[in-house]
Amino acid sequence: MEAMRGGKFLQKFRLYETRSKFYLVGRDKSRTLWRVLKIDRLESTDLGIQEDPTSYTENECQELLWRIHEGNRLTGGLKFVTKCYGIIGFMKFLGPYYMVIITRRRKVGTICGHDIYSIGKSEMIAIPCPIVCPNVANSRDENRYKRLLCSVDLTKDFFFSYSYNIMRSLQKNINDKNTGHVVYETMFVWNEFLTRAMRNHLKNTDWTVALVHGFFKQSKLSVSGKDFWLTLIARRSRHFAGTRFMKRGVNEKGRVANDVETEQIVFEDTPDDIPSQITSVVQHRGSIPLVWFQETSRLNIRPEITCKFCTVSLI
Repeated sequence: MEAMRGGKFLQKFRLYETRSKFYLVGRDKSRTLWRVLKIDRLESTDLGIQEDPTSYTENECQELLWRIHEGNRLTGGLKFVTKCYGIIGFMKFLGPYYMVIITRRRKVGTICGHDIYSIGKSEMIAIPCPIVCPNVANSRDENRYKRLLCSVDLTKDFFFSYSYNIMRSLQKNINDKNTGHVVYETMFVWNEFLTRAMRNHLKNTDWTVALVHGFFKQSKLSVSGKDFWLTLIARRSRHFAGTRFMKRGVNEKGRVANDVETEQIVFEDTPDDIPSQITSVVQHRGSIPLVWFQETSRLNIRPEITCKFCTVSLI
């Protein structure tokens, strides 16, 4: 696990705006690394993102923001919008792009020194300046789609980590050092599509968080005078997911319904958060891999199982 540590990760952000751009300022936990992301607000249909390649100190970053404010004084200057803890992704419906960010987080556990968080609150912010596309942004259909998206409760059963690949099992994290785009493309990252355009453009994942949907619970145990951490993680696949009776069997791409990976991790509590021994047990389950379904009815409590086609090898 020690090999997985190291590196600096952007964990806290402050969002500023001018009439022409959004400026997202990110810093690491130790406040030694400061980065700036610029988002164009004058483009109504395309997503314009530019990452400042410079790594700043806190004072240098403050000087940069002051210069931006002075340069935009005639159009209102630089204004603070909100603080946040990562970008969930970008999306568009009929007109402008929207940015979904995490504005509140809750720490739910720690795996060998890597903090795990859940979402406390999220916010969707329109990217273009209001004068660019005022009609489409407030149309009836656009507002309907926005209400549908906001109805998804991101504060329930979603979790993430800045420094630990929580979407992968412990064995895969130790044996395979792949990071960035590779881990986002797994079946357990639910915002893979929402972050794809940004990741492909910037060629990194420094500004986004990979959301896993499922279950995370951690408890401390004491055995023979030693303290241990017991962690239970359930990861739901984003492919062919749905409620029971609505999604069954396997689809045409070979994805089974309600595919869940459950992992139990046990390690000793140590002062330096680097245990000498750690165990992990993984169980993978899903719906029966056949093309079948059940039609629900209020009058028929036990729905009949029906196969869509007959497979000779199964007779």
